[in-house]
Amino acid sequence: MKSPMKKYRLLVYLIFFYSLMTGQERKLNNKIALSSIPGYKTLKCDFHMHTVFSDGHVWPTFRVREAQHDGLDVIAITDHIDYEGYPDEIKNDRERAFEIAQEEAQKYDVLLIKGAEISPRVPPFHNNALFLEDLNNLPYGYMKDTHHKFIMKDDIKKRDLMAPFLEVKKQGGFVIYNHPTHMPNYDWDKAGSKDLFTPFHEELLDMGILGGVEVVNSTRYNSMAHRIAEKYNLTMFANSDAHHDIASGYKDSHRPMTLVFAKSKSADAVEEAIRDGRTMLYYNNLLIGRIREAEPFFKNAVSLNSKKVIYKGSPMLEVQITNKTDATFDLKFSSGYVIQNLPLQMDHLKSQGKLSILIGPIWDYPDKIDLSMNVDNILISPENTLTTNFVISI
Repeated sequence: MKSPMKKYRLLVYLIFFYSLMTGQERKLNNKIALSSIPGYKTLKCDFHMHTVFSDGHVWPTFRVREAQHDGLDVIAITDHIDYEGYPDEIKNDRERAFEIAQEEAQKYDVLLIKGAEISPRVPPFHNNALFLEDLNNLPYGYMKDTHHKFIMKDDIKKRDLMAPFLEVKKQGGFVIYNHPTHMPNYDWDKAGSKDLFTPFHEELLDMGILGGVEVVNSTRYNSMAHRIAEKYNLTMFANSDAHHDIASGYKDSHRPMTLVFAKSKSADAVEEAIRDGRTMLYYNNLLIGRIREAEPFFKNAVSLNSKKVIYKGSPMLEVQITNKTDATFDLKFSSGYVIQNLPLQMDHLKSQGKLSILIGPIWDYPDKIDLSMNVDNILISPENTLTTNFVISI
């Protein structure tokens, strides 16, 4: 029998936790302000997450609430078609996770994309399929047992491995090659091929089924996946691959995000952007993207203002650089003139911060000067960072 005081404490705790899980949560949103590129909206997305309907540990509605709390615009729950976490407790309906999450997503400003993960331990390994119509139609004939187990057949036919991808194509879906090199429980020493982009992947690419690759998975950046994206012109993704709650895995940083540059916040616009390759990846303090998106993204993130000044008797140009976003930028400057006030001509531009540089002496002021910036934390290839030029009118 609980004492009145213990009952009171229990009631207080329940009210407190209920307030966190209801409307109070809207006030806690971690809305991350990021740049856009001309003509498009920047949508913050995560296209790889799991729930109790496969090998995750949370209910589908929890994924929506996490996304809303983290300020995401678009998510996809991608439970494995070939693993059932609770086959006895949960009816075997692969549409259920989406249906449950969709009902919750309609209460919040989160766009939910229907997806699934196809995950054999042989080529083509793990792949996410997005923009699907019916998850129950995806076959998994390569499996022997999926009930709280992952046991593949001893004699696997290629047609069984290809079957779910052909169904994805039939439904008009888009396939992402997940986390190359990171294959849990897969014995690479016994693998018939160590080539990360196998003939099976090339076949999927040629058939117009495979279109993307996961360059960042959870807390890992994969340079080999980045090279695959470059070589085969695949759309790049950064996803959490969350199985447990997001908060415990990213206490000191934000979750990884795929930034999709879309014409609007709709499933059709997101799909069009992804098929066109208009993405960047936001991971820790690193931004990853092709020059086509990375350069306008950065130029739209900062603003420059200049004025003539006299510094210790010498004519200078003071340039103030303002960061309009919550991202940070590691900058190295160069110009036809000397940058007077920065060691190694480098500085760190904080989120929503400002910094000033002194250029000169400029004895004969021209109408304009060029200022080049190398952004060390914007990666445009595995080996190269973004360099861009600003023309400053005087």
